[in-house]
Amino acid sequence: MKKIKKKIMLDLDGVLNTYTSDYDPQYIPPARTDTLEFIKELSQKYEIILFTTRDKFLASLWVIENSLNEYIADITNIKQVAWLFVDDRCICFDGNYNKLLDDIENFKAWYKT
Repeated sequence: MKKIKKKIMLDLDGVLNTYTSDYDPQYIPPARTDTLEFIKELSQKYEIILFTTRDKFLASLWVIENSLNEYIADITNIKQVAWLFVDDRCICFDGNYNKLLDDIENFKAWYKT
Protein backbone atom coordinates (compact mmCIF):
# COMPACT_ATOMS: atom_id res chain seq x y z
CA MET A 1 0.00 0.00 0.00
CA LYS A 2 1.40 3.36 -1.08
CA LYS A 3 1.67 5.93 1.72
CA ILE A 4 -0.22 9.16 1.07
CA LYS A 5 2.09 12.17 1.14
CA LYS A 6 1.22 15.30 3.08
CA LYS A 7 0.54 18.29 0.83
CA ILE A 8 2.77 21.35 0.93
CA MET A 9 1.85 24.52 -0.94
CA LEU A 10 4.90 26.50 -2.05
CA ASP A 11 4.76 30.07 -3.27
CA LEU A 12 6.62 30.78 -6.50
CA ASP A 13 7.79 34.39 -6.20
CA GLY A 14 10.36 34.95 -3.48
CA VAL A 15 10.51 31.27 -2.50
CA LEU A 16 11.47 29.30 -5.60
CA ASN A 17 12.69 32.16 -7.77
CA THR A 18 14.82 35.28 -7.36
CA TYR A 19 11.85 37.67 -7.15
CA THR A 20 12.53 40.80 -5.09
CA SER A 21 9.27 42.78 -5.58
CA ASP A 22 9.98 43.90 -9.15
CA TYR A 23 6.76 42.29 -10.46
CA ASP A 24 6.33 41.92 -14.21
CA PRO A 25 3.26 39.87 -15.25
CA GLN A 26 5.01 38.63 -18.41
CA TYR A 27 8.30 37.58 -16.80
CA ILE A 28 9.08 35.13 -14.01
CA PRO A 29 12.57 35.60 -12.56
CA PRO A 30 15.09 32.73 -12.64
CA ALA A 31 15.00 29.91 -10.13
CA ARG A 32 17.07 30.31 -6.99
CA THR A 33 20.38 28.45 -7.11
CA ASP A 34 19.37 25.30 -5.22
CA THR A 35 15.69 25.17 -6.19
CA LEU A 36 15.88 21.92 -8.16
CA GLU A 37 17.76 20.07 -5.41
CA PHE A 38 15.39 21.42 -2.77
CA ILE A 39 12.28 20.38 -4.72
CA LYS A 40 13.71 16.92 -5.47
CA GLU A 41 14.38 16.30 -1.79
CA LEU A 42 11.06 17.74 -0.63
CA SER A 43 9.09 15.68 -3.16
CA GLN A 44 10.39 12.44 -1.68
CA LYS A 45 8.18 12.94 1.40
CA TYR A 46 5.58 15.51 0.34
CA GLU A 47 3.16 16.29 -2.46
CA ILE A 48 4.14 19.71 -3.77
CA ILE A 49 1.57 22.20 -5.04
CA LEU A 50 2.88 25.44 -6.54
CA PHE A 51 0.79 28.34 -5.26
CA THR A 52 0.96 31.54 -7.32
CA THR A 53 -1.19 34.42 -8.51
CA ARG A 54 0.72 34.42 -11.79
CA ASP A 55 -0.74 33.22 -15.06
CA LYS A 56 -0.92 29.41 -14.82
CA PHE A 57 0.39 28.85 -18.36
CA LEU A 58 3.41 31.10 -17.75
CA ALA A 59 4.05 29.40 -14.39
CA SER A 60 3.80 25.98 -16.08
CA LEU A 61 6.41 26.99 -18.64
CA TRP A 62 8.69 28.20 -15.84
CA VAL A 63 8.29 24.86 -14.03
CA ILE A 64 9.18 22.92 -17.20
CA GLU A 65 12.12 25.20 -18.08
CA ASN A 66 13.55 24.60 -14.60
CA SER A 67 13.06 20.80 -14.77
CA LEU A 68 10.62 20.82 -11.85
CA ASN A 69 7.62 19.32 -13.65
CA GLU A 70 8.14 15.75 -12.41
CA TYR A 71 8.18 16.96 -8.78
CA ILE A 72 5.31 19.46 -8.72
CA ALA A 73 1.85 17.89 -8.64
CA ASP A 74 -0.16 20.98 -9.56
CA ILE A 75 -0.14 24.75 -9.96
CA THR A 76 -2.96 26.83 -8.49
CA ASN A 77 -3.97 30.24 -7.20
CA ILE A 78 -6.55 28.69 -4.88
CA LYS A 79 -5.69 28.06 -1.26
CA GLN A 80 -6.21 24.34 -0.74
CA VAL A 81 -6.26 22.17 2.35
CA ALA A 82 -2.59 21.50 3.01
CA TRP A 83 -0.31 20.38 5.79
CA LEU A 84 1.91 23.45 5.34
CA PHE A 85 2.17 26.69 3.36
CA VAL A 86 5.53 28.23 2.47
CA ASP A 87 5.42 31.87 1.40
CA ASP A 88 7.81 34.82 1.57
CA ARG A 89 5.02 37.20 2.54
CA CYS A 90 3.28 35.64 5.50
CA ILE A 91 3.22 35.65 9.27
CA CYS A 92 2.74 32.58 11.43
CA PHE A 93 -0.05 33.22 13.94
CA ASP A 94 0.87 31.97 17.42
CA GLY A 95 -2.43 32.72 19.18
CA ASN A 96 -1.42 36.20 20.43
CA TYR A 97 -3.29 39.04 18.68
CA ASN A 98 -1.13 41.77 20.23
CA LYS A 99 2.01 40.13 18.85
CA LEU A 100 0.24 39.61 15.51
CA LEU A 101 -0.62 43.33 15.27
CA ASP A 102 3.01 44.17 15.96
CA ASP A 103 4.23 41.59 13.44
CA ILE A 104 1.89 43.03 10.79
CA GLU A 105 3.05 46.61 11.44
CA ASN A 106 6.74 45.63 11.27
CA PHE A 107 6.58 43.06 8.47
CA LYS A 108 9.33 42.98 5.85
CA ALA A 109 9.83 40.27 3.23
CA TRP A 110 13.13 38.40 3.80
CA TYR A 111 14.70 40.11 0.77
CA LYS A 112 13.88 43.57 2.20
CA THR A 113 15.62 43.05 5.55
